[in-house]
Amino acid sequence: MASVSKSYLDLVDACDSFPYNDPSNPHHADPYAQFYTFYLPSDPRPHGYLLPATVAAMPWTEEFTVDHEHKTITLNPTLTSTAAFTHLIDNAITCNTFKLLHGEHSEPYPVIGARVPVSLERYAAPLFGIVSRGAHLTVYTRGGVGGKGEGEGEMKIWVPRRSKHLFTYPDCLDTTVAGGVTAGEGPFECVVREAGEEASLDEGVVREDAKSVGCLSYISHKDAPGDSEKGLFSPELIYCFDLEVAPDVVCKQCDDEVKEFYLMGVQEVKRALQRGEFKTNSACVMIDFFIRHGVVTPEDEKDYPEIMARLHRRLPFPTSSDQ
Repeated sequence: MASVSKSYLDLVDACDSFPYNDPSNPHHADPYAQFYTFYLPSDPRPHGYLLPATVAAMPWTEEFTVDHEHKTITLNPTLTSTAAFTHLIDNAITCNTFKLLHGEHSEPYPVIGARVPVSLERYAAPLFGIVSRGAHLTVYTRGGVGGKGEGEGEMKIWVPRRSKHLFTYPDCLDTTVAGGVTAGEGPFECVVREAGEEASLDEGVVREDAKSVGCLSYISHKDAPGDSEKGLFSPELIYCFDLEVAPDVVCKQCDDEVKEFYLMGVQEVKRALQRGEFKTNSACVMIDFFIRHGVVTPEDEKDYPEIMARLHRRLPFPTSSDQ
């Protein structure tokens, strides 16, 4: 049986999968009502949503107050907030509470919009439903002889295939370079670091020529690997960068996260998207790249307005300490 060809909107749906609040629907139900709301000390603004099953399973410490009547979780102003998270996640790993953590510690992610610096481990972020940040760099070339330049030839894009051993999206196609923006790090520094680690790109070239081209936002309603935590609330910001390189610049794997790189033409990338070969959020980054470079236009894409809106969803939590 032939596989179903995925539209661009299908790919966006797979990433921005949390339902929208739609009061016009007679069968409307508030999609946020099921969650516990997470608060930081002395801050009335919510910063995350937790599933009731997550709240029930979490080995809470005395640094957190769980209010089942009002469905709130509040971090108490006892220790530093980061230390409190560390204590809690240590307990969860020791008890092997969540498969999502898979028994390992991970790099710190900041709580976006917090009025004082606070971070928790990357693997634990989806359990709390906080906003995660990623940075993606799309590297492309024009096929002209003698260097880069508009109109010198067919656009080709460097596309890696993820290694089969990775915990998430093994063997899928990906953005040229991508990574999570850790605590104390900016999006640009993230892509500079990842470009060397993942694609063997010269740091000077990336710093000189990579261009910031926007930010995507979406909310996934996803299941953790192993079906251990179903329906996690996962808002995310993706900072996008483009890097046009000369034809003689080659991306090649530098660590064990990438199986191999391909230099793919636009039509090859389109077919791979239609087959659903890309990692979910990387498909959205590629669609955004196509829109910005005129590959996808309002004239040839009937769902263009919906796609544009869904790639830039307003998130329900503050993304700045001033909000």
